[in-house]
Formats: sequence, structure tokens, C-alpha cells
Amino acid sequence: MGTSAHDDRLLHGSVSHEILGAFFDVHRALGHGFLESVYRKAMFQELGRRGLAVAAEVPFSVKFQGEVVGDYRADLVVESKVIVECKTTDRLLAVHEAQLINYLRASSIELGLLLNFGPRASFRRLVCSSPKKQL
Repeated sequence: MGTSAHDDRLLHGSVSHEILGAFFDVHRALGHGFLESVYRKAMFQELGRRGLAVAAEVPFSVKFQGEVVGDYRADLVVESKVIVECKTTDRLLAVHEAQLINYLRASSIELGLLLNFGPRASFRRLVCSSPKKQL
């Protein structure tokens, strides 16, 4: 994994650069039309091939007043620094971004990438570094 000028300006710039490279390679190879699980597995394989530490279906708990009130599973967590959520929709919507922001708020991770394997590859890079992160 190389470094670039982006590293100094972006949170986890080199990791997100590799994830996005993998995303476009997977989308180019598979096209659109498969289930999210197919793209998640392909991303897992490609990220590992690129030498990144990646975990799938990573559990996080949502807490309210110190007690667990819900659980969710992030599609992928890369290098323990980036949550990756895979979608297969015509276009990304505010509700998809809100979902990822909430995942970031419930975790100790600040950076999330929302990847859409729809007809046109698209992504959003979201950062949540709020002091109220831990619910």
C-alpha cells in the first residue's frame, strides 16, 4: 500500500484510496445487478489481496444511557479504521448516509465509505468525529 499526497489532508487517506481502488475494480469486473452480499464478498477478497486487514459482518452495539439497546453489523471494517457499507441501488440517498453516520457514532471509528454498486458506481466518504460519538 503506497502513500500519496492525499494522506496529509484526508483522514486515513491511503487506506480509503486503496478501498476506492478495490471498489472500482470490483464494479468494473462484476458490473451491477448482483446482491449486496456478492459485492461485499468480492470487496473482502480484493481488499485482502491488496494486503489490507479486513473483517466482515463486524458487530457493534448501540447504547442508550449506558445500556445496549440494539446491535448492528458493519459490512466491512478495514484496518480497524474504516467502516465500509455496500449498497446496490439506483442512487445513494440521505437515508443511506444517515445509516452509515449512525454506525460511525456507535463505534470508535471515525471514517466511513458508502459504496454503491448500482448501474453507475458511486460513493460517499463520511467522517464522524463528534465528541458525542459514544452513545
